[in-house]
Amino acid sequence: MTTMPARLDLETLYPRVQQFYAAQMQRLDARDIAGYADTFTEDAEFAHTPGRPAARTRPGIVADLTDFHRKFEDDPMQRRHMVNMIRLGPLGDGDVSSTAYCLVLKVRPGQDVSFVSCVMHDVLRAVDGELLTRVRQVTYD
Repeated sequence: MTTMPARLDLETLYPRVQQFYAAQMQRLDARDIAGYADTFTEDAEFAHTPGRPAARTRPGIVADLTDFHRKFEDDPMQRRHMVNMIRLGPLGDGDVSSTAYCLVLKVRPGQDVSFVSCVMHDVLRAVDGELLTRVRQVTYD
């Protein structure tokens, strides 16, 4: 397992995190739930909806999101997660904290776009040179 550098080099880490979030959110928006879960560590914790318990582990995330998305099966809505205003900080164990704004655009044919505004509070970890999410807590505005 590779860890983050002891001294946080934002010049090289920030674009890596942006690319990571872009790939991660495009998987989610394409409803590639298994692929999205693969962007988390094996022992990850993911809390995305108020009142819903956090999902734990990759299989737990798949089960949780499969259940969550059932209510949208007959809805032609397309979601687009727009992650921005990312703030990174070192954690003592080599992990990195990431706090980012996320606008979730909801697009339905023939209707105005609506959106939800939230904040992602993440702990990111490098595993074998790849970034993964170890913890994600989503709060809503």
